[in-house]
Amino acid sequence: MRGTRPVLVGTLAFAALALAGCGGSSSSSTTSSTTTTSSSTTTTATGSTLDATVGPGFTITLTQNGNPVSTLTSGTYTINVDDKSDIHNFHLTGPGVDKSTDVSGTGTQTWTVTLQNGSYHFQCDPHAATMNGSFTVSG
Repeated sequence: MRGTRPVLVGTLAFAALALAGCGGSSSSSTTSSTTTTSSSTTTTATGSTLDATVGPGFTITLTQNGNPVSTLTSGTYTINVDDKSDIHNFHLTGPGVDKSTDVSGTGTQTWTVTLQNGSYHFQCDPHAATMNGSFTVSG
């Protein structure tokens, strides 16, 4: 039994140090303010980034911080578009905005758009009936 005591003390000390490290702070920061509700995100525009993805299957999304976008505050946004399929495109339309990727191309693009009050729609043009979404901008 005498030989197990140093091992037990060492194990407990290691566990205490490991647990102390679990409460640390995150080094990432965000300059926008976000309010998340059941399945939508409302965001203040300053420094905001949106992520748009189309493909590789029959999917199209517009998200912010991983949450589907349904309502945004008016302002300037950066949209990172990831077009993963040469049979789809990502096409965004609304007040003052009409931007799209090429159907036959793939790759990433970065758009800077100013979203005004109103309704916006995104779709894959060849599959608009099934691959689409919308959101509103206010304030």
